[in-house]
Amino acid sequence: MKVVGIETFGGPRALAVHEVPEVHAGAGSVRIAVRAFAVNPTDTGVRSGERDSSKASAPYAPGMDAAGVIDEVGPDVEGWSVGDEVMAIALPLSGHGGAYVEYLVAPVGSFTRIPRGTTIEEASTVPMNGLTAMQMLELAGLERGQTLAVTGAAGLLGNYVVQLAEAAGITVIADSSEKDQPLVRSLGPDHVVPRGDEFAASVRAIAPEGVDALFDCALQREGVVPALRDGGAFVDVRGWEGNGAPGIRFERVFVFSEYRSFDKLERLRHGVEGGTIVPRVAEVLPAERAPEAHERLEAGGTRGRFVLTW
Repeated sequence: MKVVGIETFGGPRALAVHEVPEVHAGAGSVRIAVRAFAVNPTDTGVRSGERDSSKASAPYAPGMDAAGVIDEVGPDVEGWSVGDEVMAIALPLSGHGGAYVEYLVAPVGSFTRIPRGTTIEEASTVPMNGLTAMQMLELAGLERGQTLAVTGAAGLLGNYVVQLAEAAGITVIADSSEKDQPLVRSLGPDHVVPRGDEFAASVRAIAPEGVDALFDCALQREGVVPALRDGGAFVDVRGWEGNGAPGIRFERVFVFSEYRSFDKLERLRHGVEGGTIVPRVAEVLPAERAPEAHERLEAGGTRGRFVLTW
C-alpha cells in the first residue's frame, strides 16, 4: 500500500510516497480505505523530527485526521460494516501510525461516521482539531456566562473553539486581523479585537478585571497572559508551561489522550450536522503534493485545512 512518509526527518521535501506492506484489521478494529487526510501544524513537527520516533520505523507517516470507507471489519467488532463512511483520529509514530496512508487500521472508539451532508474531504478536518477544542474547554472548566479570549481565531482550531464555546453559552472575545474579520465574525463571537501586540489591552477594555480563560491558538504566550484575571486559566496547544505569572493556572493540551474518545467524536459529528461546527477546507490536493501542502501551511495565512486525497 502507499503511504506519504519520511525516511529522514527534515523539511517539506523530505515527504515522499512510499510502498509498504498492506495492513489488515485485527481484533477490535476496522480497516479504513482512506480517501482524504488533513494537513495540520502537528504534522510538520512529526516530519521535522520534533517528536519521539523510537516506537516507529521508517517511512514515518504523519497525520492525525483521516476520513474514508471501512473495507475490513476485524473480529469482536459490532455495529460497523464494510462500506460505512467514517472519520478517524490517528496517532503518528505509535500504535497503528499516522493518517497519511492508503489504509488505516483503527481501533473501535477512534472513529465515527462522517456527518450527514458533509463530504469526506470536509469530514477529514474534524476529528483532531475538534477533539483539541473540546479538551481545551474541559481544561478551562468554564461555565455559561464566563468569558473566554481566543488568539488565532481565524485558524481552523480557533474556528472550532469559538463555535463550541459560543454554543456552550460562553462569552467569547476573538482576535482577528483586518482581512480575516469577515471570517471571524461569521463564527459568532461576542467581541472581535485586533490581533497583535495590543490584544491584551483590547481584551481588558472589554473585561476590565480580565477574562476567565484564554486559549492561545496563535502561540502568543507571554504577550497575552495579562488578558487574564487573577485565578484565570491559560490553555496552550504546544506544551508551554507558562511564565510563572502569579494567580494564573497554566494548562496544556494533549490530544493524543483522546485517541478513543468515541463519545466526543459523536458530539462533534452532531455538532457539524446541527451547524454548530463548520468544517473548512482550504484546498484539496493529490497525496503526492504533500510537500507543497506543508510548505504552504508553514508559510502561514492558510484559512481552513489543506486536504490530501489518494
